[in-house]
Amino acid sequence: MIPPLQSLVKYDNPVLVSTTKDKRGKDKKSKKASLPPVEQKPGLSQTEDILNSILPPREWTEDGQLWVQYVSSTPATRLDVINLQERLDQQLQQRQARETGICPVREELYAQCFDELIRQVTINCAERGLLLLRVRDEMRMTIAAYQTLYESSVAFGMRKALQTEQGKADMEAKIQQLESEQKELERQLAEWKAKSEAIEKRESERHTLNEKKHAEEVAYLQRAHKQLKQQLETFLAPGKK
Repeated sequence: MIPPLQSLVKYDNPVLVSTTKDKRGKDKKSKKASLPPVEQKPGLSQTEDILNSILPPREWTEDGQLWVQYVSSTPATRLDVINLQERLDQQLQQRQARETGICPVREELYAQCFDELIRQVTINCAERGLLLLRVRDEMRMTIAAYQTLYESSVAFGMRKALQTEQGKADMEAKIQQLESEQKELERQLAEWKAKSEAIEKRESERHTLNEKKHAEEVAYLQRAHKQLKQQLETFLAPGKK
């Protein structure tokens, strides 16, 4: 484990707990009980216990040595608050936190700032610090709930988008199929229309030809009838005399 990064929360100087991993738990408990702040300031032991429960000590291993760093129980002054604000602005600028929108860096720094304010308030009034702790935990649970809701909504939106894309693909395939069927039907329609026009033209020509033949036959029969009538009149004419 590497040493912890710089935090806006004020901590005491690191304390060497042990140099062996097997005795880590035992040595840590003994060292915690014999820390200088606890022994030198017995009146703050309860406050320190509350601080350690609110802000647990940081632990890390370096070169085979276990180090622990407890949160500071030193009361804060007005200058400390001003310095905290300046450090917050400096960290926001150095770590290039976004000013708007969702930014994990900005969220982390403001959480550290709020923890430091809780530490300062707890030293002066433990009850007020515990109440702020409840407020902090409630805020975190609310944010976590909104984050879960956001992730669920994003997942729901992705599913709907995928379903829409799938439905769009199916619809496009259906449209292509219908367009192909339409083209085929239009081709058949043009083919049958051409056949119908050809049949109509052929029937019209045949009808015209039949009428012409019928007219010729009628004219022929009329001429024959006229000739026969003339012959008959000629034949019957001497008998009348």
